[in-house]
Amino acid sequence: MSDGDSVPPALDDVTRRKVLGLVGLGARGRLVVIGVEQVKIAAQKGNLQMVIVAQDVSRHSLDKVVPVLRARRVEMVEWPSAAELGGAVGRDTTAAIGIVDQALARGIRGAVAGAAPAGDATRVSR
Repeated sequence: MSDGDSVPPALDDVTRRKVLGLVGLGARGRLVVIGVEQVKIAAQKGNLQMVIVAQDVSRHSLDKVVPVLRARRVEMVEWPSAAELGGAVGRDTTAAIGIVDQALARGIRGAVAGAAPAGDATRVSR
């Protein structure tokens, strides 16, 4: 993927756990859609804020959804492992997770960028 796609820098374990934790919370709160078909449908409806796409899935899976995401100009973040993404949402693997909530997407962007998102309860200000 290229041209507007976002590849997270080499994420440390703390950042990876934070992003996956946010994705897991989003799944429990129904703020995400899981799987290529659901992500594609949500993108066509214009409901996505961003998408996390596993790099290690088949080209066929990505070919189903990436053209729609690009056409709709949905931000994509590449993630190294479908197993890791799936584990965050209670599945064995998943190729794509679509974030439908704007605040959740902002939190994930902030974590990937290494900045604390606004309202982040894990940072204590004094």
